Amino acid sequence: MKKRLFAGAVLAMSTGLIACGQNSSQPQATQATPAPTTAPASTEAPTTEAAPKTEVVTGEGEGYGGPVKAEVTLDGDKIVDLKLTGEKETPTIGGAALETLQAAIIEKGGLDGVDAVAGATWTSNGAFDAVRSAMGIEAEERPGGEQKAVGAAGLFHGIGFASNGRLGPGKDDKDTGVYSMNEVIAYVLFGDDGTILDLEVDQLEVATPNYDGDHMPHLTGFPGQSYNADENHDEKVDAVLEQTDDTFLAEVDSWATKRERGDTYKLNSGTWADEMDMFEEMFRGMTVEEVKQWYKDCCSDLNGRPLHGTSDKDEDVKKYEALTADQKSALDAVSGATMSLNDAHGNLIAAIEKAYEYRRPVEAATVAKIGLGITNTGRLGPGKDDKETGVYSFNTQAVGACYNEEGRIIAMFTDVMEVATPNYDGEHMPHLTGFPGQSYNGDEDHDEKVDTVLEQTEDTFLAEIEAWATKRERGDTYKLNSGTWTDEMDLFEGFFAGMTTDEVSAWYETACSDLNGRPLHGTSDKEEDVKKYEALTDEQKQELDGISGATMSLRDPHGDILGAIEKAWVAAKTTNIAVGQ
Repeated sequence: MKKRLFAGAVLAMSTGLIACGQNSSQPQATQATPAPTTAPASTEAPTTEAAPKTEVVTGEGEGYGGPVKAEVTLDGDKIVDLKLTGEKETPTIGGAALETLQAAIIEKGGLDGVDAVAGATWTSNGAFDAVRSAMGIEAEERPGGEQKAVGAAGLFHGIGFASNGRLGPGKDDKDTGVYSMNEVIAYVLFGDDGTILDLEVDQLEVATPNYDGDHMPHLTGFPGQSYNADENHDEKVDAVLEQTDDTFLAEVDSWATKRERGDTYKLNSGTWADEMDMFEEMFRGMTVEEVKQWYKDCCSDLNGRPLHGTSDKDEDVKKYEALTADQKSALDAVSGATMSLNDAHGNLIAAIEKAYEYRRPVEAATVAKIGLGITNTGRLGPGKDDKETGVYSFNTQAVGACYNEEGRIIAMFTDVMEVATPNYDGEHMPHLTGFPGQSYNGDEDHDEKVDTVLEQTEDTFLAEIEAWATKRERGDTYKLNSGTWTDEMDLFEGFFAGMTTDEVSAWYETACSDLNGRPLHGTSDKEEDVKKYEALTDEQKQELDGISGATMSLRDPHGDILGAIEKAWVAAKTTNIAVGQ
């Protein structure tokens, strides 16, 4: 399990030291003992121990917008004066929080008993860390970093995708709407009774380039389309971007998930990853139905966020007051998690539910690590429609894997979301016309002829994304030469079981085509493929016979599956699952 810093939220270490200092650091004055009457009177003045001098120390922590600096005046271990500054904090939120914390810390003489300011947890944590840094106290790791052993009679795993569109937030200064697409992906391990043993959830959010937030992945549209752009994130449109083949590929290649965005994706109480980790920890031991019931009982009907008793909305107040004492106590376990589990930003509950729906058995005695890797690729083609307009698609590949203590793959679960322009003539392909206001040729009856030009509206935008289905979800409708996409992917997954990720990568380099990323079965007439196949040993050729029915590419514009396998291992976290117990 990943170790996470719990900056500011847990004060046990620092407050213990400070409290101890407040009780013992003030020296006691001692008076000289009078000399005996039989001895000469001392000519020296009575001595007392000198009171400690104050000292000023400085430290720094990471606030919401940037560094928070602390100038701490100490009298022994007691804070007698403090100056907190955060030049990049929002004045009305972070700046106000620093003033509140500054006064509270001086009043208490330390961090003991000082709580984070509601709505500015990140800034508060930065202030606490700045004070600790000044005093030479390190941040404490979050308790519970080691996951307890979990036993299960049987083991299953699954990946679930949940996609939705978002209208907003708002419009740019040219009155053009801001929009985004969201894909939540959950990799979940279940016991034979449906209990969640462990899980990893990540999300890809992609917005129009007029979104003013820094570090947000964006899409201008498909080649030939255009959109307003706020390139320096100052809430003003700087340019109208014209999408080309090259910029389309570059945009998709640069997409990063919310976990990959790390500290750049900040919420009030921490990063997106921090909050998601809290939810994951809470959901372990529940069934999917119990997760759904908890969400129904304990989250807002207005925005899908956990009810912490802090909302002033009548509906939220009534719902929170109706909770039992046990339910309120359980909410304390995710007191730092405030994001929604189901809103226009993404439906995390649905992704977990889908992972259960598509689960498959895993043969293993123990699981030491699990990982989730996600890659994105853009594709030019195949070809053009009968009006000479290009066909394009983007692909999101997800690989969930569990590993033994040696890092060998126990089992993999792979799925891909492929989304094409609506002039693609294949039936059952998910498509996107573009963002609201954009348009594209449409082949609605899949006869290789354009029937109409689709004009994207807000309603059609939401409907298109809601209808997206992954390659596994498409089932028998996604056929390859040797079977369905699912059939072939199952062959690869079985073949890779028992290998390390490095061994999978080395096998790919040795046994797959440099032209198209497909396994070399000795059937290609391309000179490069023929030479590479002939260089294989007899043993390597026999290994390839084990996946003779798998002919699709593991790395091409259709999707970088190998990259997702490699990312899953890089992101793998420690777990502790024993099967058959």
